Amino acid sequence: MIASMTAFGSGKATNDFGTVVVELKSVNSRFLDLQFRIPDELRLTEQPIRERLSQMIKRGKVEVRASFTKPNKELTDRLSEQHLARIAEQLAAARLILPETASPKITELLNWPSESLAHVAPTDWNDLCMAALEVALAEMKSSRQREGSRLADAMKTSAAEIDNIIDEMGKHLPALMLSHQERMAQKLHDTLNKAFPNGLSHISGQETFERIAAESSLFSMRIDVAEELARLKSHLSELVYLLSHGQAPKQAKANSTKTEAGSIGKRLDFLFQEMNREANTLGSKSASIEMTRASMDLKLLIEQMREQAQNIE
Repeated sequence: MIASMTAFGSGKATNDFGTVVVELKSVNSRFLDLQFRIPDELRLTEQPIRERLSQMIKRGKVEVRASFTKPNKELTDRLSEQHLARIAEQLAAARLILPETASPKITELLNWPSESLAHVAPTDWNDLCMAALEVALAEMKSSRQREGSRLADAMKTSAAEIDNIIDEMGKHLPALMLSHQERMAQKLHDTLNKAFPNGLSHISGQETFERIAAESSLFSMRIDVAEELARLKSHLSELVYLLSHGQAPKQAKANSTKTEAGSIGKRLDFLFQEMNREANTLGSKSASIEMTRASMDLKLLIEQMREQAQNIE
């Protein structure tokens, strides 16, 4: 399925140790770029998160934010009689050696480590972070697919317009070539009459006709765009397949790789480069204002699709 690189996901996980919130924000990028904004207490979870994201995401600049909150029970425990009694014992022991030791302030008591969480290991926070990450990933993946579907529909609409332009050019091409061939023949005939006002007695009529026909045929070859139109049709077929199936057609099972399925954005970018090249050739071969306009319309539609494809993973 087509997926956009622009998305957001948020996940939360809670247990007896506290609550962890993980937020994922991604925008378009040529490669996978992971950036972390997490507190030091959760720093050990960075590598597992990086590995998991690398498995699920192929391209995009992803910002990972994580935060945690401890349960209210811990704050209550810090002001309990048992906890304060232990602090008093420690303070008394310290004053035996350092008699000038001052009593702690209330803010210091609140920040005093609670024994209720003394047994919490780094792996406990790690498991909590990974649980929150899975929720955020699921939300971001769903958002990516929704946005990707909208982008695919927009590109399909543009592709249909391109197909109509190609069909119209194909219908008018034979008449256009005949008209220009006749015009070229008349121009050659007028040029010869001006160059030889006394007639072409030294050149036979058949030879004159053959020369005119040869020049007309050469000009017709220069304005013949049937090959470019055929290639554009082929590119459109590939484009519609990619947008509909989310991956390139597999030639053989042995040749199908995970990389192929995850590089649709790059394939689309290359495809639009080829389509734009054909549209430029049509413009260079243009022999009428209608063909010039058609070439400009094609390039405009291709550029619109290329910009939309910049967000495709």
